[in-house]
Amino acid sequence: MRCPAEAMWRILPRIFSLQLNKNSVKSLYQYRRLYITALQPDRASTFPVSVLKKMPDPQQHSGIETNLYTPPPEVSGMTILDREAFTQTVVVPALRVPKEVLNKLVKSLKKVTLQRPGMRRVLEVEGCDDKLLLLDPVSISSTSSFSDAESEALQSFGVPLELQQYELQLTYDNLKSEEVLRAVLPEGQDVTSGFSRVGHIAHMNLREHQLPYKQLIGQVIMDKNPGVTCVVNKTNTIDSTYRNFKMEVMAGEENMVAKVRENAVTYEFDFSRVYWNPRLSTEHERVVALLKRGDTVLDVFAGVGPFAIPAARRGSTVLANDLNPESYRWLNHNCKLNKVERKVTTFNLDGRAFIRSAVKQELPALLKGTASVHVVMNLPALALEFLDAFRGLLDQELSCDENLPLVHCYGFSNKDDPQRDVVERASASLGFSLEGQCSVHLVRNVSPNKEMMCVSFTIPKEVLFNSESKQTENIEEPALKRQKCEEKTD
Repeated sequence: MRCPAEAMWRILPRIFSLQLNKNSVKSLYQYRRLYITALQPDRASTFPVSVLKKMPDPQQHSGIETNLYTPPPEVSGMTILDREAFTQTVVVPALRVPKEVLNKLVKSLKKVTLQRPGMRRVLEVEGCDDKLLLLDPVSISSTSSFSDAESEALQSFGVPLELQQYELQLTYDNLKSEEVLRAVLPEGQDVTSGFSRVGHIAHMNLREHQLPYKQLIGQVIMDKNPGVTCVVNKTNTIDSTYRNFKMEVMAGEENMVAKVRENAVTYEFDFSRVYWNPRLSTEHERVVALLKRGDTVLDVFAGVGPFAIPAARRGSTVLANDLNPESYRWLNHNCKLNKVERKVTTFNLDGRAFIRSAVKQELPALLKGTASVHVVMNLPALALEFLDAFRGLLDQELSCDENLPLVHCYGFSNKDDPQRDVVERASASLGFSLEGQCSVHLVRNVSPNKEMMCVSFTIPKEVLFNSESKQTENIEEPALKRQKCEEKTD
């Protein structure tokens, strides 16, 4: 393609001046850009001045405001959602890119391109084949904002390093939930947009200052998360007896029966009447991975089956118990749903009663076998206290040095040393020190001052077979030094 003579004559003086200053990388890049402009003058901007303008020079750092969305003042304090009120025009940086290099360039600039819900980042340029690539103003405020790799990519593809401003209309649909809620809630107050998803239900824990906006918050969560048709807020702490909590519907349908899939297993349950925590998926998988075909699992607080059913699918024989009648009902339902009802025997008993009846009855035969026996006690608010049920559980000592049950017991701790705390509490319940005879796994951080831990240990013969009066002689005072238990973390 031949360039017009007049265009060449206009840029030759500038090329000559750049030739005198090759020490500057930016000048050399401008030198290349001038040749491109001379050879393809049709790339000059054809956008109306009101829509597309030159960006500031790299040396000028006034740039674009770092926040993409500054909400209209009238949305502050809104309690009934008005989606139209969030519409606003903002200015974002843009690059004019030849069509033939667009796809490759987008890959090189993926970290700085505009990423907005429901919004195209590549626009047509009227009258030519070039495209306009919209950039994130938080990342790019001037040409000097590009990294070395990004600048080299622009240079290699022959794209002029010349930012333009594009006036973009942002609507409610293009905003993230955090942006909407930050605009509505009073300035300086915490914005909660996080939630636990249980099937079609989004479960939130709102703070007191957010309660006046709960209906709006619920609607925003539904709008921004496809598949969520119900948003609930927990209204009190978990009941330690049945492990459920009261909740109120903030938005959407009042259907509490959820269907979820975790680790290739399907569960159904009434979320308002049983305990389910989607954050424990990794822990369920970790413990089940320890099992081998033919093992036996004694699940003391089974809930709706997140340990019991995967264990049965892995080839283990399972005895699963839960005190909550609703959990017991859904546990049986889920066993049938996953076709493992023949591998799982279910009970609706208190945890101690389950240990002192069903477990006591099954253990003598299991201890004579070669397959491993695992006891799962996932009631972190109280499970450590239930360990005392194993004291003197069996009346007569058997020859079972190789096959004593392995316990996985969960507990919360708000102590500075949560590992030591759970080991000391487990030791106190057993009446036998577990120092040096257990491992401790950090399951998750529940809150800034609360950890969920799992202490795993083989039940000592001295606990399982001795009478309680004899066991008390083996109780050791908790050591002042750090426990020597192996600590494992995620």
